[in-house]
Amino acid sequence: MNKQSFRLEAVRLFESKVFRDAIHGYIHVEYLPIWSLINTSAMQRLRRIKQLGGTYMVFQSAEHSRFTHSLGVYEVVCKILSLEQVRDHLSDYEKLCVMCAGLLHDVGHGPFSHSFESIGGNHEEMSIRIIKEDPQIVSILSQIDPEMPADVAAIIEKKAKPLLVSMVSSQLDADRMDYLLRDSYSCGVTYGEFDMSRILRTLRIQDDRIVFKASGVQAIEDYILARYHMYWQVYYHPTIRAYEHLLQAIMRRFIDLYQDGYHFQSDISDLIPVITQKCTVEEYERLDESIMMYHFSCFMREKDPILSDLSERFLNRHLFKYKSLTSPEAYHHIEAISDAQGFDHRYYVTSDFAKNVPYRHYEISDHSAEIEILDDDGQVVSLPERSEIVSAIIHAKAKEDAKVFFVKEIKNLV
Repeated sequence: MNKQSFRLEAVRLFESKVFRDAIHGYIHVEYLPIWSLINTSAMQRLRRIKQLGGTYMVFQSAEHSRFTHSLGVYEVVCKILSLEQVRDHLSDYEKLCVMCAGLLHDVGHGPFSHSFESIGGNHEEMSIRIIKEDPQIVSILSQIDPEMPADVAAIIEKKAKPLLVSMVSSQLDADRMDYLLRDSYSCGVTYGEFDMSRILRTLRIQDDRIVFKASGVQAIEDYILARYHMYWQVYYHPTIRAYEHLLQAIMRRFIDLYQDGYHFQSDISDLIPVITQKCTVEEYERLDESIMMYHFSCFMREKDPILSDLSERFLNRHLFKYKSLTSPEAYHHIEAISDAQGFDHRYYVTSDFAKNVPYRHYEISDHSAEIEILDDDGQVVSLPERSEIVSAIIHAKAKEDAKVFFVKEIKNLV
């Protein structure tokens, strides 16, 4: 079998598999390669990684996994591929590649999702490595064509045909549409709701790229605003950021101790490849949140008082407090207070700067990045040219939020 002669019918399951899903109703798996990929160890590992990291510390029902999101992205990709206006623009091989890319796009996420990236590296880069190096995934894809692992990875790398890339990675893609709806539902909020079916109904293909009819502009505006509100009300919530900083403080202390030759009482062999940046795919795939929580439980019993204390705070939700950061001098003042009270500022004081641009207007011919609108006269223009709301957004001052985080013991002193 090869990409030129490949037909989806050749790999159709005798009986389709079905997942019941809170967002999409039923997710149907019609083809053997997709079913086989779902059952790989790499994909099943995503069941043990929360989609939103520490968000459940604030929105307690947000315990859905990267696995459920990955299935959701696959389903949205399938919805796009089923559209009559898309169907004839891609070969069967390209359709299967983009379905696989949608399913596998997050396979490289580490424990606690984005919170882990400062330690384990960029998840997209690891996803690409896993697609190209994981023996199970490579075997499944190579049965279709020897080049298929690289072709699927190229979609995530944004080096493939723009039409394929834009389905999985663009300003209006299957990934964002699923996570907004799924995260909003799981958090118990309505900020992320928008009319996905209306957006898909207005999707068209023009010059081998995705555009949207002018009649879909209002639905797209709702999507843009939904994304904006989800970032500020959920993803950038300061308590969630405090959780992430506490996690990173634990790992900083762990790395410092390891580099200083500290003798750990527990076996840390699973963590060494990651922190030394010499991690194979196999070693990376051993890590999930259950493994990390076990290590944090062990760290609580370590003789090092800082590692023990940070781990206890993390496991029992004694999170850092926070306040708005007004100047570097204010930050250094809090560092000094923390040190004076016996809390080493290298681990107990930190800051971040949150900024969200709800729509990026590139003002150049970057079709994979820009949301484009197809006017009734056949002219294609960028979304800001047809949406007063989006135009106002891109010309408005970007919302910013600087916070400093510290232990509750010094709250009354800062």
